Amino acid sequence: MTSTATTQEKCQAARDSRPDRLTRKRASELLGVSRSSTYYEPKKTEETTPEEDERLMAEIDRMHLESPAYGARKIARALNQEGYEVSRWHVRRLMSEMNVRPCCPLPSPSKPTRHSRKFGYLLRDKVISFPNQVWSTDITYVQIGGRHMYLTAIIDWYSRYIVSWRLSDTMRANEVVRCAEDAFREHGMPSIMNSDQGSVFGSEDYVSLLKSCHITQSMDGRGRWRDNVLVERWFRTLKSECLRTAEYSTPAELERLISGFVTYYNDRRIHQSLDYETPSSWYFTGITTKAA
Repeated sequence: MTSTATTQEKCQAARDSRPDRLTRKRASELLGVSRSSTYYEPKKTEETTPEEDERLMAEIDRMHLESPAYGARKIARALNQEGYEVSRWHVRRLMSEMNVRPCCPLPSPSKPTRHSRKFGYLLRDKVISFPNQVWSTDITYVQIGGRHMYLTAIIDWYSRYIVSWRLSDTMRANEVVRCAEDAFREHGMPSIMNSDQGSVFGSEDYVSLLKSCHITQSMDGRGRWRDNVLVERWFRTLKSECLRTAEYSTPAELERLISGFVTYYNDRRIHQSLDYETPSSWYFTGITTKAA
């Protein structure tokens, strides 16, 4: 028996040498391996030529553009329906080589810890009638190459106006604090600031900032994404209308894209819920009316 023999072959050889006494369990114990590993049989890899892989990658690229949410499983099924004999594992390998990833929701970027402060949700059935009455903030992932960055945004509930945003490569409380401070400096302070129950929003730095500014803190109910729906919808709009179809490879390029989209969203994109006016018109008109 050679040194390159598999665990299963070694175990079988040990059993064959003493078939009347040695069980699979005992043979595994003698070899110092788990019994379950002796059942393993390596899967045969799909043998394809570079030309075949090129054709498959062209089809994968086409399907990804048509259906960005498709992962390896669905793309493999679609390829099989078109006559290609390919497994999901082969498709996954090719997608990895192409750096193609499905556009799907990622895990929550911020989860509460036992040290995070908790606050009640204050916006249920609350009438929002003027700008800077309620702001909402959240954090989302933004994919860039083989990694991702974190985007913090703050939106005014009355007008849907983006009062501040910040892109960073870490998800720390100080990044959220700086985003909020930029908003306070440029637009004043809201009466209520709402967020989810993420650890950064329950951190001492963030809680202390709002308390020092006499801003009432509100948090979504656990698992209730609808409580923070306006900023969630803005993230979806940004990704579907801008980032999904744009090309960027550096943080600087990504920041320019987001900056341009925020300007477009605030100043030119009309909303049905705003009587087909823009967020900036509602925000600044509302502030002027309230001041008068």
